[in-house]
Amino acid sequence: MDLTVGPNHFFWDAATVRVFYQGLAAAPVSRVVLGEVVCSKRLPFWQDEIATAVEVLLAAGKDVAITSLALVTLKRERKATAALAEIGLPIEVNDLTALHALPPGQPFWVGPLINVYNEGTLRWLAARGAVRVCLPPELPLDSIAVLARLGHDLGVAVEVWGHGRLPLALSGRCYHARLHDHAKDSCQFVCGLDPDGRDVETLDGQKFLTVNGVQTLSQSTASMAWQIEVLREAGVIALRISPQSVDFAEICDAYADRIAGKLTAAELAATLVPKVPGGRLSDGFVRGPAGAHWSGTATEGNRHGL
Repeated sequence: MDLTVGPNHFFWDAATVRVFYQGLAAAPVSRVVLGEVVCSKRLPFWQDEIATAVEVLLAAGKDVAITSLALVTLKRERKATAALAEIGLPIEVNDLTALHALPPGQPFWVGPLINVYNEGTLRWLAARGAVRVCLPPELPLDSIAVLARLGHDLGVAVEVWGHGRLPLALSGRCYHARLHDHAKDSCQFVCGLDPDGRDVETLDGQKFLTVNGVQTLSQSTASMAWQIEVLREAGVIALRISPQSVDFAEICDAYADRIAGKLTAAELAATLVPKVPGGRLSDGFVRGPAGAHWSGTATEGNRHGL
């Protein structure tokens, strides 16, 4: 089992992006997915950093892929998606419309925003050219095990969401813009004010979800700290670590140590809690009664709500 760094879901300026990917060159991760997955309006602000990041990461021995948008709605977005096939790197498909740009049989990766919920879907994607699939983060362990075994038989590497606020939904409307009394078309890029998303509370003040432009995320940070052994036994090839704005290199180091047996689950969790936005962890989709459940609650005294 190794580590994949997924695409950044948040809006960071070019300088921040540059430093982030330079830092990943020395991180104990095997592969990195670059590109804009949430909002095409953000891309012009940092797209010039992509070529340099690819060069740095490839020189460091990382596998690199480019993501498609997760929600393609505009003509310019369709053109940009079609152009991905000309880059010469593997494409990670996060919207099935991206397959129109790929010749049948051309290898590609599948991101966690594609609903790979059953064997039929995985077989179809493998036949179309998929060589790596990150399963949706809401799947339970039993389903993960079935798909991981099938992936092994099909020659498809199966990974799961290992760390990061969970991508729950995408909308045609921009929550961040509305919060600041802006229309989506004149959003003034206010999502950049919240580099790890903006928390949403219930009417009684309970932290509930996180918004990131047009995207809804979990408020807690999903972590497979307590699930490494069962996921490895299930046949999972890699954990996907989703970028956050602070302490990311240290987080990658900690997960690598946990996979290597140098840290216990409790030690990894103790390392993560002060580093993640909001200080809350969850893993309930894998083995709990609800997504916000945390397996370490009894051991760590780490209280979690929805």
